[in-house]
Amino acid sequence: MGFELLVGFCLGLLILKWVLKILNCWYYERNLGDKKYDLPPGDLGWPFIGNMWSFLRAFKSNNPESFIASFVYRFGNAGLYKAHMFGNPSVIVTTAEACRKVLTDDESFKPGWPSSTKNLIGKKSFVDISDEEHKWLRKLTAAPVNGHEALSVYMKYIEDNVKLALEKWADMGQIEFLTELRKLTFTIIMHIFLSSESEQVMETLEREYTVLNYGVRAMAINIPGFAYYNALKARKKLVAVLQAIVTKRRENWRKNPPTMKKDMMDELMDAKDENGRRLDDEEIIDVLVMYLNAGHESSGHITMWATVLLQKHPDVFKRAKAEQEEIVKKRPSDQKGLTLKEVRQMEYLSKVIDETLRVITFSLTVFREAKKDVRISGYTIPKGWKVLVWFRSVHFDPETYSEPKKFDPSRWDGFTPKAGNFLPFGGGSRLCPGNDLAKLEISIFLHYFLLNYELEHHNPASPVMYLPHTRPKDNCIGRVRRQTF
Repeated sequence: MGFELLVGFCLGLLILKWVLKILNCWYYERNLGDKKYDLPPGDLGWPFIGNMWSFLRAFKSNNPESFIASFVYRFGNAGLYKAHMFGNPSVIVTTAEACRKVLTDDESFKPGWPSSTKNLIGKKSFVDISDEEHKWLRKLTAAPVNGHEALSVYMKYIEDNVKLALEKWADMGQIEFLTELRKLTFTIIMHIFLSSESEQVMETLEREYTVLNYGVRAMAINIPGFAYYNALKARKKLVAVLQAIVTKRRENWRKNPPTMKKDMMDELMDAKDENGRRLDDEEIIDVLVMYLNAGHESSGHITMWATVLLQKHPDVFKRAKAEQEEIVKKRPSDQKGLTLKEVRQMEYLSKVIDETLRVITFSLTVFREAKKDVRISGYTIPKGWKVLVWFRSVHFDPETYSEPKKFDPSRWDGFTPKAGNFLPFGGGSRLCPGNDLAKLEISIFLHYFLLNYELEHHNPASPVMYLPHTRPKDNCIGRVRRQTF
C-alpha cells in the first residue's frame, strides 16, 4: 500500500508540473493569436521563475553549456529557442547570423536589459536610454575613451602602473592574482574618468563595485541574503560617493572655471546638445557607474585568463615572448617605453588576446527587446519579447572553430571570422565603447609580463565560477616571479 501511495504521489507531482508549465505557456502566449504557431521551439518553464532554475543550475556547475544543450536535445538545432528568462518571455538566439541581425537591426530591436541590471547600472546609462540619447552620449565619450590621442596619453600612465604593480607583486609572495589585477585596472579606469581622488575614495568605490557586479546578472529578489539586495545597497553607497565628487567639482568650477578638461567627468559636466541642454547629476553618475564597472571588470578578468593560458601553453608563451623581445630590439636607443605604434605591431599577442576573449567569453549574453514582430530564421519574435544574444554558442561553434574549447591562438593565422562569428564586445551601434582601451591595457600588461615575469599558479584545479563572469573560485592564487635568465 505504501509503495502505491508513493507512486501515486510521484505521478501527481509530474501531472502538476505538466499543468503548471502548460498554464505558464498559455499565460504569455494567450494574446499572440496565430503568431504563437510561428514562435521558435522551446519551453517557458515554471510560473514566475521560468527557466532560471535550470539556467542557474547549469552555470553553477562545471558545464554551463548544458543549459543550451538541453534545448538542442529536446527541440533540435533550431538556433532560436523560446524561454522565460530574468522575469520575461524571451527568445535565446544562438547562431552567428541571427545574433548579427539582432545586434545590428536598430529598427527592430532596442536594449532589453533585465530590471536588475537597469536598476544597478542606472536607468540613464547606456543600458536603458533611447537611440538618440545613446548616439549623443556615445559620441561624447568615444574620443576620451577610444580615440587615438586619448590612448596615446593613457599609455604612459598604464605603463607606469603596470610596471609598479608587477614589481610589487613579485615581492609579495602568494597573492590572489585576479584580485590584484582588478585593483590595477580599477586604478587605471579611475584615473581616466575621475583623475585624482583619494586612496580612501578609490578603495571604497572598488569594494562597492565588486558587490554591485555580483547582482547585475542575478534575479531581482530584493531580500536580505540575495545578491541583488546586496548590490542595491552597494549602488546607494556608490551614488553617494560619486554625488559628493560631482557636487564638489561643480563648486570648484563656479569658483575657478577650468581652462581645460582633464578627465571624463569634466567632459560629461561640460557637455551640451544642440539645444544647449546639459547632463544633470543623475545622468553623469549613471554613465560613470556604467563605464567604471565595465572598464575594469573585463580588462582585469581577461588579463588574468590570458596570463594563465600563456603559462599553461609554453609554446604559445615562447612565441609571444619572442615577439615582444623583437619589438624592444628594434626600438630606438633614446625611446623610453612603449608606443601605440608598437602595440599595433603585436600581431601574435593580438591573436592571443582574441583567442582568450573567445575561449572565456567574458559576457555570456546581451539583452535586446523586439520593437515589433520580427521574422528571423523562419520564426517570429513577438513585439515586447526579450532577446538574449547567446555569445557562448557562437564562440564555441565547431563549424567555425575546430576544437572550440581548445586554446589555440594560431587558429587566427590567416583567419578572419565572418560577421557575427566573433562578438567579444557585442556589435552594432551598441558595441562596447571601451573595447580599444581594454585591449590596450591587456597588451601593455602582457608585454611587461612576458619580458620579465612568470606566474606560478598554486591551484590550477580550482573550480571555475561562471556567474557573473568566468573566474577561478579562488581568484587565481599564485605567485608572480621574476624570470631568471
